[in-house]
Amino acid sequence: MNNLFSKFQFLGSELILGSLIAILSVFTAVASYQGAMSDSEQTTHNVQGQQRLTDANAEYLTANQLIVYDYQLYDGWYTNDDEEKANYYLENFSDELQARVNANAENIFDDAYYAAMYADANALFAEADALFEKAQKWNKRGDALQLVMLIMALGLAFAAWASLLKEESRMRILFAFFSIAMLTYGLITYLAVPSVAG
Repeated sequence: MNNLFSKFQFLGSELILGSLIAILSVFTAVASYQGAMSDSEQTTHNVQGQQRLTDANAEYLTANQLIVYDYQLYDGWYTNDDEEKANYYLENFSDELQARVNANAENIFDDAYYAAMYADANALFAEADALFEKAQKWNKRGDALQLVMLIMALGLAFAAWASLLKEESRMRILFAFFSIAMLTYGLITYLAVPSVAG
């Protein structure tokens, strides 16, 4: 047992422990900074997603009102025998309804009409979904970086405790070994942190 510890005695040297403290401090700081940036990006994308969702709901309600108005105008146009009054209704149709009437479609209020009326709202809903999805990706990245920071901080703590112990102490070598293990594990975890494009 003494022979085993003597083989790893170099792990407890001031140079090794000092290097571990420096390297682990840098990686802890980098992971912390990148984690904070990821949280900031998550918040930004969530706020933007909420704005798009609010705009999408407003556009959807506006489209509903225009559809109801189109129905009323269409009824007035369809049932009116007076050409002048019928033309008044016709001229006030939405662009989408006029396009359907001009196409001489048998079913004027078809899927194409509703798709056109809800196009702006649906585009905004799609933007909101994309922003929320990106926020979720930033959240996952931030969580992974928090784990890296925790691992590196543990390694830093082991290195710091090892440096406080006497050079001949077996615990010094053991803590140095744990510190190196945490550094290795932290680097592996850092390399596995998901990236977010754009």
